[in-house]
Amino acid sequence: MSPERFSGPPPLVVGVLPGQHPEVLQAATGLAEKLGVPLLCAYVDEASYLVEWDPARSAHRMSLHPDKDDAEIRAVNEDLRAMVGAASAAKSVEWTLRILSGDPARALGRMAAEANASMIIVGTPERGLGHRLSAALNGSVAAWLTHHQDRPVLVVPAHLGAHRDMPA
Repeated sequence: MSPERFSGPPPLVVGVLPGQHPEVLQAATGLAEKLGVPLLCAYVDEASYLVEWDPARSAHRMSLHPDKDDAEIRAVNEDLRAMVGAASAAKSVEWTLRILSGDPARALGRMAAEANASMIIVGTPERGLGHRLSAALNGSVAAWLTHHQDRPVLVVPAHLGAHRDMPA
């Protein structure tokens, strides 16, 4: 289902990733259910760039890594569908998954604008030195969205126990 085909109120957009901490989807599905709105989940393939944007059909992309084939994207798509399905199984939430290309923050923002989303939901950056370096070089998706969007952005932290030390 394309984002502009949802029946009823505008959807919530949620950025999803393989292996993402579960709090993001738990918060998104819970909020969507309480508000009675659909959930538009989006995975952004950073290894591709957008050639043409057509929300009525699909985004046409070209890979920045020619060796990367569509089988990898299909596998990620299936894994993410299972993850979102499991998170929304006990809830009455209409949802769909879109695979986007390019810069994650800009792609999520563009899709939210196209769908007239009422909110964008993302997780906090992963912990660890490698992720910190990546965020320093590439910027944080959450930070970019909070500074460049005209719609609310909900940043969901990964749960850490109150007395648990954060890993480096």
